[in-house]
Amino acid sequence: MFELTVLKTLRIAQPSKCDKNGNNLPPGAPPPLQQDSRPDNWFPFEDRSTFHIAELLFKKVQMSAGNIDDLLEFWAARSVSASSDPDGAPFRDAQDLYNTIDSIEHGDAPWESFEVRYSGPVAADSPTWKQTNYRVYYRNTQTVAHNMLKNPDFDKKIDYTAFQEYTGPGQRQYSNLMSGDWAWNKSTTIAEADQATHGSMLIPIILGADKTTVSVATGQNDFHPVYMSLGNVHNSVRHAHRDALLPIAFLAIPKACRKEEDTDEFRIFRKQVYHASLAKILSPLRAAMTTPEVVRCPDVHYRRTIYELGPFIADYPEQVVLAGIVQGWCPRCRATPEQLGGLGEPRFEVHTDALIDGFDPGWAWTTYGIDANVTLIKGTFKDHLVTWVGEYLDKVYPPANAKARLDDIDRRIAATPAFPGLRRFPEGHGFKQWTGNDSKALMKVYLPAIEGHVPDKMVRCLGAYLDFCYLARRSAHNDDTLSQMQEALARFHEHRTIFEDAGICPDGFSLPRQHALNHYVDAIHNFGSPNGICSSITESKHIQAVKEPWRGSSKNNAIGQMLLTNQRLDKLAAARADFKKRNMFQGSVLGQALQAAGQVVEVEVAEDELDVMDVEGPPESSSVTLTARQEFSRPVEVVVDQLQQPDLPELIQRFLYDQLYSDENLPSSDVPLADCPSFAGRVKIFHSARATFHAPNELSGLGGMHREIIWSNPSWRNEYERYDTVLIDRDADQDGMRGMLVGRVMTFLSFTHKDISYPCALVEWFMPEGDSPDDVTGMWVVKPEVDNGRRTIGLVHTDCIVRAIHLLPVFRDCRIPPDFHFSYSLDAFTAFYVNKYADYHSHSLIT
Repeated sequence: MFELTVLKTLRIAQPSKCDKNGNNLPPGAPPPLQQDSRPDNWFPFEDRSTFHIAELLFKKVQMSAGNIDDLLEFWAARSVSASSDPDGAPFRDAQDLYNTIDSIEHGDAPWESFEVRYSGPVAADSPTWKQTNYRVYYRNTQTVAHNMLKNPDFDKKIDYTAFQEYTGPGQRQYSNLMSGDWAWNKSTTIAEADQATHGSMLIPIILGADKTTVSVATGQNDFHPVYMSLGNVHNSVRHAHRDALLPIAFLAIPKACRKEEDTDEFRIFRKQVYHASLAKILSPLRAAMTTPEVVRCPDVHYRRTIYELGPFIADYPEQVVLAGIVQGWCPRCRATPEQLGGLGEPRFEVHTDALIDGFDPGWAWTTYGIDANVTLIKGTFKDHLVTWVGEYLDKVYPPANAKARLDDIDRRIAATPAFPGLRRFPEGHGFKQWTGNDSKALMKVYLPAIEGHVPDKMVRCLGAYLDFCYLARRSAHNDDTLSQMQEALARFHEHRTIFEDAGICPDGFSLPRQHALNHYVDAIHNFGSPNGICSSITESKHIQAVKEPWRGSSKNNAIGQMLLTNQRLDKLAAARADFKKRNMFQGSVLGQALQAAGQVVEVEVAEDELDVMDVEGPPESSSVTLTARQEFSRPVEVVVDQLQQPDLPELIQRFLYDQLYSDENLPSSDVPLADCPSFAGRVKIFHSARATFHAPNELSGLGGMHREIIWSNPSWRNEYERYDTVLIDRDADQDGMRGMLVGRVMTFLSFTHKDISYPCALVEWFMPEGDSPDDVTGMWVVKPEVDNGRRTIGLVHTDCIVRAIHLLPVFRDCRIPPDFHFSYSLDAFTAFYVNKYADYHSHSLIT
């Protein structure tokens, strides 16, 4: 709805297409024929259903080997009792299933290992870490790169050359990595180089690493996975959690006893293990960084390619180790810890090498922050701002009062109305086991919860920080959005002084994570939008690559089982991509089988009841459709009694007038009811609708399409009422909230008039308060429209619904009783914030 249109694109010369021997092909030459391209070859699976069963058991359900054995035995037994083929089960047992997956020829990248150990002098009484061999598990990075490059699922979602996009005169847009200055400059170098690399395709290697803990209850089980992606693949593919980001290694985590773990010698050893391991893991790519190699691409053509190490996805502790700097310094610039409020000269490899080679290590440490120790520094939102709010309340109010206010903030957070995809905090935010997703969820609802308990300047500070984060997450940037980011950062710096003035941060803000915000705009110029190459991508990948395989293991020497699980998951994904490329997934599994058997039977597909989900297919216009399941269909007079909406017949009549006579300037509200079309038919009632829209910043398919379920249910999970709120388009010529209204869906319904079906929503109206957002929170305020003590209702066509929107109560000085239930919120309060932080698409939509 508010996407920018690319008016002009400049590209580096396209890399030459060639045959598998590297010989250039003439323009327009077709791609080479592929073996086993028949649309009925399901090898190594017997048929489509067998593949889906394997995918269901191993990937989706993650069933244990014992349960798989039981299921297949029961399956075979039932076939026997039904006088059918005794081998009717698709696999004999779990091992047969695993063997079949292992036989998949696509996506093969076996795991290997090597050992590292301390290379200095070792005596009998040396610390155990000096005497231990540490095993590192890895895959051949060249093989992984080849598998990614030839993945047919990435066709048309990959850039073969660097480019520059312009949305207007002088308005350059930065989106995928290949749209940034770094890729442009590197590609220019390749294009202008000698004959050896001329015409080659640049392949930026994106790496990511982050330690993760899989279990605390059964002991500290830490893993240190390293992930790899290709910078040519679009951000939307990585953001959609496709197989454009794969684990390539599990690094060793050296351990020492307490008296040894804080010594400089052990810390230096850990860093040396880290860098030596990465060098070994990446060594298969080294030759092709200077001499092109021929690789097959998603469009099936071959191209000569040159690899180049690109951005590294890492949180601050990982950056410290990776850059070899002192904790508290910036890994990107040479600003000292006391200068982190501004920017320093950039770090670069030649300068760092010169300092290490030519100067005393102690001087390089103290002067430039090079090669020192690492301690954990937490994130800005939860571990700085949320903590500071608590410290402010403790400092300003007596202990009992401060605790009461913190309890009220928790109750406000718990009172947040339901919203598709929004995580709830039933007990507020006062819990111990924080994750990155917890922090992101709290960001969405925190601002109104603290208003009235802290100074307005503190609320503005947090709002500015949230604006910066949400702007940075957009899938594409131009000069306007980058200016908005700079403006939000300036507001953040201006308002955060409230914490210094209050004595919470008496020594200023020399905090590397906050300082890192200064580098975002420059990084976007170089590498495109962070959406798709940010640390949340690797954090999400931990679930599939580490946590779920660990839970499915025997927990005894689990790493080998985890590696095998990852290898099989990659093979299944590669097989799916190959089958999809050959158009072998036509219709439902049962429908295709019946059709092959000569039977034509319409098969009903079950609906997915997830609140939010990604949607496959190209970008399309927004749509809202009523779900197939309806509660009842009754005459309109019966529906009036059941819904207790006596005005419904009149609303339908006036709605029909507006639909049938939309070309006339006279709205139905100014027309006598007798002049409106009459209606005495039946009305169908629905409790939900599906809203589908283009939202590439959210959980979305490769085309950026996203779907959410809007609920209007009088008995949600048999516990309470749930009536979601939506944005309703009223003026397409106005941007943001100025062109929209908010409605609370009391029911979805449809009726037929003169053979035309009208899907509608019966809504309670919420009207904007003022013509601009609230000055403190930056969010629009809406209030329920009331007439004679009753909330005003209206009937709107579902075509007018843009999407669901989240409302948060305006609490201010209101205290929440302990027994307050969140389902009361939309009825209990008289004013609400339109929550632009509910998700990233809301933030871009509501201006």
